[in-house]
Amino acid sequence: MANSNNAYWRMGGITVNAVEDYVYSILPPRDEVLAEMENEAASNNVPIVGPAVGRLLYQLAVISKAKYVFEMGSAIGYSTIWWAQAVGSDGRVFYTDGDPKNADRARKYFQRAGVSDRIVVKTGDALELLSEEKQQFDIIFCDIDKSDYPRALRLGLPKLKRGGLFVADNALWSGKVAQKNPDKETEAILEFNRMLYETKDLFTTVLPIRDGVAVAVKK
Repeated sequence: MANSNNAYWRMGGITVNAVEDYVYSILPPRDEVLAEMENEAASNNVPIVGPAVGRLLYQLAVISKAKYVFEMGSAIGYSTIWWAQAVGSDGRVFYTDGDPKNADRARKYFQRAGVSDRIVVKTGDALELLSEEKQQFDIIFCDIDKSDYPRALRLGLPKLKRGGLFVADNALWSGKVAQKNPDKETEAILEFNRMLYETKDLFTTVLPIRDGVAVAVKK
């Protein structure tokens, strides 16, 4: 199971395929639920972060001792499960997605994975749902429409506690960030990355894993 979808996780233009294949080949097998979700994603072209990034998300949550995670854009809940496993039984992960069918599918996976009691499922526009929250979060994870990334950062920073992490997938956008004449989505990613590095309250690193993961800590 662990190595069956290596080609699916490749994001051309960032790293050499052979290196990516190696990275995925050495990953330990995932549990039954995560492995099934990976196969569903590969078969039906469902956008999920994949196992290498999933492990990174888990690690970031454990290192930062995060207990409250808000996830913008959760699809079938693959990354949500990684977060939920990391925050522990006393933590909470807020799942958001605009498609009720995705949310229904995610709920079934959460129940099977034994983490449904740690997850708050919300459907609708992720930015609106975050704006309604009164509390601050240890981690905010951004994986919504790329054109909304700059707005997500502006909205998310006040909701992020000091020492918290703002994490975003697709920060390198299949290598398009290095191309001339970027399209609108790529322009939004470029603006977002500039904002991350230029914001004085953040210390940012973009990791070239899969499609690029931006990790910014709020000082």
